[in-house]
Amino acid sequence: MMILPVTLSLAAACAVLTLWLMLRCGQVRVKKEILHGDGGDGQLSRRMRAQLNFVESAPFVVALVGLVELAGKGGRWLAIVAAIYVAARIAHVFGMERQDTNMLRGAGVGITMLTLLGLAIYAALITAGIA
Repeated sequence: MMILPVTLSLAAACAVLTLWLMLRCGQVRVKKEILHGDGGDGQLSRRMRAQLNFVESAPFVVALVGLVELAGKGGRWLAIVAAIYVAARIAHVFGMERQDTNMLRGAGVGITMLTLLGLAIYAALITAGIA
């Protein structure tokens, strides 16, 4: 049996982060009595987008990390990339609390995009036998 420690750790971190994002939306829903959608509430809308932005990228990052690790091409660097990705997504959440453009939000988005692109390129290089 092969254990993929980086992938398992990343998946666990993403699950906890997903739960936290769900709870943050739920808190606003209960406080403001909004049952469906965002009810036109800016705070809830931003929290929902933070959650959805995370859900849009996390499955691809987890899958790519898992496949790189399964190919035997992971290592310490892969764990560092995974940790930076999680930290970036947390920064994005706090950046989304504000209505204006800010460094936390921008860094979260930028690092997420670079993570996806970097892992995708590396996966392609593995497939081509170059990495």
